[in-house]
This record gives sequence, structure tokens and C-alpha cells, in this order.
Amino acid sequence: MVSDFRKKKLLHVFTSFFDRNGSGSIDKKDFELAVENISKLRGWAPGDAKYKETQNTLMKIWDALQGRADNDNDGEISVDEWVSMWDDYAKNPNASLEWQNLYCKFIFNLEDASGDGAIDGEEFSSVYASFGLNKDDALAAFRKMSKGKANVSWSEFQDLWKEYFTTEDANAAGNFIFGKTSF
Repeated sequence: MVSDFRKKKLLHVFTSFFDRNGSGSIDKKDFELAVENISKLRGWAPGDAKYKETQNTLMKIWDALQGRADNDNDGEISVDEWVSMWDDYAKNPNASLEWQNLYCKFIFNLEDASGDGAIDGEEFSSVYASFGLNKDDALAAFRKMSKGKANVSWSEFQDLWKEYFTTEDANAAGNFIFGKTSF
């Protein structure tokens, strides 16, 4: 069973980053809206190589997510399906699904706007501000996530990612990887 704390974290990701149209479920249209939002943030136009790469990656993630979590085959992922899927992940995070690894890497690369292999506070907070989160709150989340360091490497980010989806410790650094400081 998923604790209230972990459920709040899962719902933050569900509503802030996946259910882009606010319908209460996740569907393919949400991923299309995410492509538009991310491309606008980065200044990519339809037809640009980076736009196409983002679109291809997010559609792969959608297809795999739907295949894994859409238990009733209605073309949508409900909150219950979402929570159940991540609860399964938390039981064995070292056996993550390909789409979960792809999404983790996608988020890291999105946040690493400079492409230097590390995320800094400005890069991090700009991404979350583009998704409607408060930029100052996102900066505070980055400071907690990075434990006061100037940046977070890919290796560190992978550990923080696992921690976000598995920990019950409200003070764990991984809780802040999605730009929020409290749940």
C-alpha cells in the first residue's frame, strides 16, 4: 500500500508533468502538449531536429507507459493506475522498466540545458517554471536536492530519481527532483 506521503509525490508528478490538459487522466494528447511546452521552452520549431527528437522520445515513453499502466485498456492512465505502477516500481527500483529509465534520462537532459553533464539551479528552476511551478520554490528544491552543491551529475540524479519514487523519508534529497519543496 502506498503511504499518503508517497501518494502526494506521485500525484505531483501526475498533475504537474503528465496530465498537461488537466483532464484527470494521462493520455496521448498530454504528451503532445508536453512536446509543445518543452519545444517552446528551448526555442525549437516543428521540423527542427531537437523538436523531432523530443517528440519521438516522448511518444516512446507514452507507448510504453500505456502498455504498462493502462490496465483497463481505455487509452488513458488513471490516478489509481499511475499509483499502482509506481508502487510496483518501489518494490524493486533496480528492475525499472525501459520507459522509466528513458524518462529519467529525458528529464536529466531537459534540465541540463547547457549539455555539460550536470544540472545547476538555474537550469533546473527554468524547466519547472515552464511547467507552471514557482521558480523560487524550484530553486529552493534544487538546493535541497543538491545538498547545497552547485550542480547534480547524471549519476547523482539517477540515485535521487530512485529515492523520489521509493522513500518515506520526508527529508531525503530525492524528494525535491521535481521542483517542489514540501508534500
